[in-house]
Amino acid sequence: MERIKSIFSWIIPIAVGLLLALLIQAFLLVPVTVNGDSMLNNLKNGERIWVFKTEKVHRGSVIVFDAKKEDPGIQAGEKDYVKRVIGVPGDKIEAKNGDIYVNGKEISQKYISSYNRTTGTGNWTLKILSSGNSPFVSGKSHWIDGKAITVPAGNYFVLGDNRSKSEDSRYFGFVKKIHVLGVAKVFPWASRHQEINDVWKNFFVK
Repeated sequence: MERIKSIFSWIIPIAVGLLLALLIQAFLLVPVTVNGDSMLNNLKNGERIWVFKTEKVHRGSVIVFDAKKEDPGIQAGEKDYVKRVIGVPGDKIEAKNGDIYVNGKEISQKYISSYNRTTGTGNWTLKILSSGNSPFVSGKSHWIDGKAITVPAGNYFVLGDNRSKSEDSRYFGFVKKIHVLGVAKVFPWASRHQEINDVWKNFFVK
């Protein structure tokens, strides 16, 4: 009997710990490894991030979503994409000479290089996107500079920080809210934590 009690004395804490870990992963947060260079220089390939499933999505938030359900051109072996939210439902988005405007207000892009703000982003506003998602066609995006689009209800408009190396809403269209796994965060001591965790707090140019 004493031996059984002794066994249970360490089995029960382990079982409880495993159960708590499973519950946290299922309902609160999950670790994800960044795959690719689309978020450089703020997130590197192979970097570990945490995805908070119940966190509110803001403009400027970095999110993780199910790429297989969004990008028809997804590469073999890829599963989830990590991108930054530029527009939320109802927002009107347009680009003018490298500057991005949301509802007529210029957004701050201090978190990316000047190259990615201009040449890397390209001249875009997707006319065809106003009616829903549009697939990538013939190696070119559908952007037309200076034309505003409106983000539909239940969707987000996303861009990678490394604009010249990112498959994002410029190509495959809006990301459905139901396909978003959560908001990505890094530890406060990470070198570029403000660019990941805090951009949403100062999203617009002041």
